[in-house]
Amino acid sequence: MKNILRSLSYLGLFAGLACFAFAADQTLVGQISDSMCGASHAGMTSSHPGMTDRDCALACVKGGGKFVFVSEGKVYKIANQDSPLLQMHAGHAGVTLTGDMKGDTITVSKVMMPAKK
Repeated sequence: MKNILRSLSYLGLFAGLACFAFAADQTLVGQISDSMCGASHAGMTSSHPGMTDRDCALACVKGGGKFVFVSEGKVYKIANQDSPLLQMHAGHAGVTLTGDMKGDTITVSKVMMPAKK
């Protein structure tokens, strides 16, 4: 009886670890934005001719906002705000972002620009 319980315990432990390992990283496609503008920079870019989404995102973060990631209209918080990848790709559309998702917050591990056609 003890051997059966021990075997079931090990099986449960390994199944739990396997689920954790597979569920950790997620990949999304969207835009690195800022918490002040969220999904749209239209308000800022229309009132400041020549301002791009990138200029807006960087200005808002400099002004106290946080980097966020927008994918399919949903705004995700970014845990690791100090990642140089965020500033490098701020405002770019079609960015592929990979990271560990917990609720609506993602810890970024990789950011890739779309391939040029």
